[in-house]
Amino acid sequence: MAAVAAPFDRDVERCFARIEQLVEAARADGVRLLALPEACIGGYLHSMDGDPSDVPPALDPDGPEIRRLAAIAKDMVVCAGFCEAAGDRRYNSVVCVTGDGTLGLHRKVHQPLSEDALFAAGDGFAAFDTPVGRLGMMICYDKAFPESARTLALDGAEIVVCSSAWPASRTDPAPDLADDRWTRRFDLFDQTRALENQVVWLSANQSGTFGTLRFVGSAKIVGPGGEILSRTGVTQGMATAELDVPRTLATARRSMGHLRDRRPSAYHSTDISVMTAFPAVTPAPGA
Repeated sequence: MAAVAAPFDRDVERCFARIEQLVEAARADGVRLLALPEACIGGYLHSMDGDPSDVPPALDPDGPEIRRLAAIAKDMVVCAGFCEAAGDRRYNSVVCVTGDGTLGLHRKVHQPLSEDALFAAGDGFAAFDTPVGRLGMMICYDKAFPESARTLALDGAEIVVCSSAWPASRTDPAPDLADDRWTRRFDLFDQTRALENQVVWLSANQSGTFGTLRFVGSAKIVGPGGEILSRTGVTQGMATAELDVPRTLATARRSMGHLRDRRPSAYHSTDISVMTAFPAVTPAPGA
């Protein structure tokens, strides 16, 4: 399996040329599952300011571009992000394909900053079966919410693919991306979600710069114990690992099964789904 950190822009033909190169390089390395970044077909946003003119080309999920992606994938399972056209709405989506067609589609549920001015929000998380195992997908900010990954794990996901266009901090950015606080958060979310759900986690991300955004890269594969098995660092690259997924999960869950040992009846009194607002926090004098 492999997860990619790479730059993508508005030139769809150039995006497909890069995707084809990445798929062929992965295939030559024996990869059967490849995770590509959010918005790798048509690029992400130039900024997070909600400019209505700053949108990628909207593509039909049953249209020629996704069929082209499937033809490139052939016998490989490939997950790739794109802007989805759905009537008069646009969704920030990720699709999973093989040469036989589409296996799954996820629409980004959680939207940071002004992204909701440009995209409609998805409404759920669901796992699905693939030739490499039962898979779940999410996009970028989705992974900041533990319910996202837990929902997929409870739906039987053995592998979770998180496709991102995760930028460095816009306020007080670190000169070295490796030291940036948003790089640290990106990595922590990946490891925590894998560990708490005991799943294999593939994290793909954009790299380089696009508009005013500088992406942190940091594509990686994380094992069900939260250990990073392979990573690209903050530069462009491909993280690869070879795993017997059923055996790896069985080993991780043998003594302490985080899904098995849940106590749902104990959680009802603090069910955050019924909370509509959080109380305001008043700073202490002089804080």
